[in-house]
Order: sequence, then C-alpha cells, then structure tokens
Amino acid sequence: MIERFSVGISASRLAERYKTEEPTFLPRYNGAPSQLFPVLTSQSPEGFSYFYWGVAPQWAKNKSIAERLINVRAEQIIEKPVLAKSLKKYRCVIPADGFYAWKKVGKKTMIPWRFVLPSKEVFSMAGLWEEYEEDGDAFHTFTIITAVAKGLSATVSDRQPLALSREDEAIWLKNDTEESALLALLHRANGIDFDGFTVSPQLNSIQFDRPSLLLPVPAADQFGNLTLFD
Repeated sequence: MIERFSVGISASRLAERYKTEEPTFLPRYNGAPSQLFPVLTSQSPEGFSYFYWGVAPQWAKNKSIAERLINVRAEQIIEKPVLAKSLKKYRCVIPADGFYAWKKVGKKTMIPWRFVLPSKEVFSMAGLWEEYEEDGDAFHTFTIITAVAKGLSATVSDRQPLALSREDEAIWLKNDTEESALLALLHRANGIDFDGFTVSPQLNSIQFDRPSLLLPVPAADQFGNLTLFD
C-alpha cells in the first residue's frame, strides 16, 4: 500500500511540466491521505483540479463516506467489471516527485524509504476519482492505482504506484480513449524501476512536512539519532 508521497516542487515547475496555468499549490514533502492535492482529470486535462486523497475531508459530516480507499490495485480494475465505469469516465493523474514505503526489519521496527525516478523528474501516478455531495456542496476524492513492486522497491514493499510514461499519460488523460486501450495500459504500465534510499523517521509524523524528508538518512540514524537536517 502507498500511504505517503511527495510533490516537493514549486507551482511554476508543475505548470511547466504539465503545460498548464500555475496551480494554487504549496509543496508537500509528506503527503498523506485526507489531504488536498492537485490532479489532472481526463474530463479536464487542461488545468488542475484539487481533490482529497482517499478519504473525505475532516469537515465532512456523512460518516458513511468518511473512509475510502487510498489505493486500488491495477489487477482489481482489470478483473472487476464494477470498476469499469470509473476506468472509463473518472481517470486522473496525480503528480509526484517521490513516494515512501516502510521496510520491516524486526517485529516492531520499520525503516522508511523514499523512491524517485533515476532522473529525479516529476512523474504521474495513475488514479481514479469520485464526487460526493454534502449539504449542497460537492467535494472530490481520488485513489492511487498500484502495481506489483519491482526492482529495488520490491525489497521494501510489495506495491508501488502505477507510474505512467509520457506516452501512457497522454492515453490516460484523453477523454475518449477506448476501454480496451485503457485495460491494455494497465497490463503493461509497470515498467518503471525506481531508485530508493532511507529517509528520516520523522516521516512517521504527518505533521512533519519539511524538505529534509527528501534527503537520504543512513539507516543507522533511523533509531533516534538526530541528523543535521531535523
């Protein structure tokens, strides 16, 4: 499961990467479920929308919709026809410059890792979104599609985000892409190997949202030793 990711870049860089106007956005270094993120949808790929990750915002009163999936497996979308509607109409991409996972090294010890593209560039995670209404107000949530982890990330976690190549990103965001082409994309779009390194255990706290989380921290410093950057 992918429980944290980062978009640690400026709004201007996001606009340049996706050829849009600058989004209203501040970098997130420790992005977590229920927080608001910029996304591009297949219905409005020309500009950013702002959706909550996976769960309804804290102000939502309707508890029946308060808990939603933060991840959905690509295999589930392929195998379950019930997800076909979402695949056909409610696709999005979520910009990221890295994601995090925890490696279990003992009964109670988990070491946080950060994974990035070898190029260190921003990449697009494939996602699905939903719309809800409460007291006359609409809000939106998204879930990140995951694939089987490979390469280095497979030594830490069994899943990684379904990261799209530029070519597949265009297919995913094209509003009239045929369902067969989308299913084919889900089958093949797991060819990205990520680089990775251990990071500060401060990642464990959602309140800790600082650029230092983007920096490598030796595994020896995972057990309470302070680092220069904390």
